[in-house]
Order: sequence, then structure tokens, then C-alpha cells
Amino acid sequence: MRGRYLSPDGRPLSGSVVFRAPAQLTFPQSDVILGGPVVAQLDAQGSIEATLPATDAPDMDPSGWAYVVAEQLAGIPAGRSYNILLPRATPLVDLADIAPTDPAKPNYVGVPGPKGDTGATGPAGARGSTGDPGATGATGTAGTPGVVQSVNGKSSASITLTAGDVGALATTAAGAANGVAQLDTSGKVPAAQLPAGGGGGAVDSVNGKTGTVVLTAADIGALDQTAGDARYVQPAGIPVQSVAGKTGAVTLVAGDVGAEATGTAVLLTGAQTVAGSKTFSSVPSSSAAPTADNHLARKGYVDALGGGEWLPSDHGLLTWAFDPALGQSTALYPGSGPIRLTAVILRTPATINRIVWFATGYAGGLTTGSWAAIYNSAGSRVAATGDMSTATYEPAEVHNAGGATINSPLTAAYSAAAGVYYVAWRLQYNTSTGDGPMLLASESGAGAPPNQFGYSVVRRFGVYSTGAASAPASIALGAMENGANRFWAALA
Repeated sequence: MRGRYLSPDGRPLSGSVVFRAPAQLTFPQSDVILGGPVVAQLDAQGSIEATLPATDAPDMDPSGWAYVVAEQLAGIPAGRSYNILLPRATPLVDLADIAPTDPAKPNYVGVPGPKGDTGATGPAGARGSTGDPGATGATGTAGTPGVVQSVNGKSSASITLTAGDVGALATTAAGAANGVAQLDTSGKVPAAQLPAGGGGGAVDSVNGKTGTVVLTAADIGALDQTAGDARYVQPAGIPVQSVAGKTGAVTLVAGDVGAEATGTAVLLTGAQTVAGSKTFSSVPSSSAAPTADNHLARKGYVDALGGGEWLPSDHGLLTWAFDPALGQSTALYPGSGPIRLTAVILRTPATINRIVWFATGYAGGLTTGSWAAIYNSAGSRVAATGDMSTATYEPAEVHNAGGATINSPLTAAYSAAAGVYYVAWRLQYNTSTGDGPMLLASESGAGAPPNQFGYSVVRRFGVYSTGAASAPASIALGAMENGANRFWAALA
């Protein structure tokens, strides 16, 4: 059995088609009993397909019956119910070929079988007499139920529903006790169906008062107008409408009133610790002399401590080995080949551009291998001149009486921190004619004067007998020899 159900616009319908036999079917030879309806669900294309026993199957009890077809389709509230025969001579049947469509047709549509051969005409039979009426047959079994399977959960053949079955109130509950109220012609509940009192009951008391009650402010714990005016300022009497542009519960910070927050400004009076590095656009001044190591000192105070001593800055220098006026009158040759060293000290950071000496005479003529350099207190080279035999780095000649200051520029300016530095130099020249520079030195008469004074480890003057063709990257300060000559050197 096949079939397909579509809506008029061609969309597949959904639902099911039920096929019912009139009773249980018994097949003795096969030892099988069949019972119950066959429900064929419509698929996504609106089609059904079911395999059913033929209504004229051999060896079947009962026989001579028809299927009841019940269509239960979504969107079609009144489904059809009709009878069909399915003879075994037609094994494939489409419901569209046999389902009734004309209401005038009977509800039973047989499926025709194949046409048989025409039999031979028999002889005319004799006309017999009319027999006696037969006895009335037994009452048949009840007919097959209709399309409705159950109503509100009830499935008997004769269903009687109550108000509770459909979620309603019984008519006997209208106006009855524990029932529902009715409405009169004006749409209101009749007085007879209202509780005693009619208007919902009278108020027995208000705040402990009965009768015609008039409450005062005190009765409900409130202030009267006079007390309220006395306690609260009226809006018209409020002089302040906002504070620093803020309204409501105002909380001001220093910035709201153009002030600095606590701890971010320097106080004019009182003790305070100022942290961090500060840059002044003008030199800060003080009228008091320092009394502790960490006090600022006025220039006049420092100058006064200098007394009559000449300082390097008085001569345009950054630092020197000693006051050149204390040098001996006869200058000394540094010698061609050895490395000479003189220690100087920077009290404050400074940018160094050149190494300075004082010569009482120099005719020029340094050769390759002549250089000068600056080393820090660890012996590491931090700056150097170029080849002093070249015009760029060779000191100027000196031919005047009394001598002159000479220098050699560094290859690059050096930003030096405060501390001890060593000026080292090596000059190569022709010693046979003595044409090297004669350099200013302090008293050097002793053969090997002590060059380490006091308890510090600084050796202020020294020499390395073995020279080097160029300034080494570092020098071993512990291997420095005392030497007999204390040459003057300075930085600028």
C-alpha cells in the first residue's frame, strides 16, 4: 500500500494514515494471529508505504471483510474514514486510485481483480419452488471505532466529559459556597453574593482612633509645618549652591582649589625632606655658612677657604699635578722611549678636550710612536691623543725665554666623572741632538724620591721603562716604577 498527501500549493502534509482490520486475524496453517491497527506516518515528502495482509488471503479467519482507512492529517480537522478491499490479485495499490472523492459514492471501494476467461454457457436450469424463510442470524460484532482515538484522556466508545475534564467550573458552582460569583446585568457582583458588610467591611480604627478619624503629623510620627521649617533650611535660604563646580556630597582635592597635594611642594618654613633630582633655573643661594658635610656652601665661603692659593681654574685648566710656580727653574727631558705618568684629581665632573704640559723649549721633530693618553684609577684607558708626530697632535714649538704651555688634543672629548686619573705619555725623538721638549717638573734632585704620600695607594708620579708604540688599553698601576722625575701635567 502506497500513498502521498500534498497541500493544494504542493507542500507535503504531515500526519498519519491508520489501517484497521475488523478483528484479530488468525492464520491456522502459519500459526500466526495478527491484531491491532497499522499506523503509517507521512514522511518529509508526504508519502506513506505499508505492507498489509490481503483481504482475501487463503486460510484466514475471519474472511470476507474490508479495511477501515482513517486519515489523520495535520491542518485537516475532519479526516476521512472509508473502507477498502485489498485482494491478493493486486499486490501493489496506491490510495489515490481507490480512495473515495465523491460524497455520493459509497464508503466501500473494492479493488478489481484481473479479468478471468469467459466460461461456457450452461444449460437452462429448472425453476424450483420458493423455500421457507431462514432463521434470524446472530448479532454481529461491534463496528470499528471512528477516527477519534481519545478525548481528554478518555477512550471509551461513548465519552461523557465533565467541567473538570476541560478545566472549567461546573454551572452548579455559580453563586454557591466555595464556588464563583456571578455578574448581574450591570456587570457587577450581586450584593447577595458579597461578604457581610457589602463594601468590604468598615475600618475599625486608624492609628488607634475610631469614629471620624482626623490624623495629625504627630499621629504618624512626622513634623508639622512649623517644626519642619524650624529644623530644615528652605531652598531659598541656602547660600551655597556648589563648591568648586561640584554639587551633592562634595569632596575636594588640592587641584580643585589650585593647590599642590601634600608632599608635592617645598615648604617655605618648617623641616622637610625633598627627594629626587631637582634642576634649578637659577643658582640657589644661602645666607648661612655650612656647618655639616651635607650642607650647601656659598661661593664666598669656598673662596675664603682657598685663601691665597692659585687654583687650576684660575689659569683656565680643569686640574693639574701641582701649582706650576713650584716647579724647578730648569726643565727636564722626559727621555725618548719610556712611558711617563703623572696623577691628577678632578674634584667635580668635567669634559676633557686636551692634555697639557709646560715646556721651556721645544724645536719640534717628534717621530712615530709618540702618544699621550688618560687612564682611570683602575688603569683602564678612557681617552687618548692621535699620533703626536703628526701636525694635528704634535705640541707647538717653544723658543721664547721663560717657556710656554703646550698641549695635544684628544681624538674625542671625554666626559669624566670626579676622581683620580693618570696622564701618561711617550715621546720619541732624536736624543743625540736633544731636540725633544724640555718639560716643567718639580724638585727632582734625589735619585729616587718617594712618590706615594701619606696612607693612600695613589702614586702621583711614575715611569714604565719599557715603552709601547701606541697607548695600551690598560696599564698595571702596581708595576709602575717610582722614577726620579716629577713632571707637571694638566687637563683642559
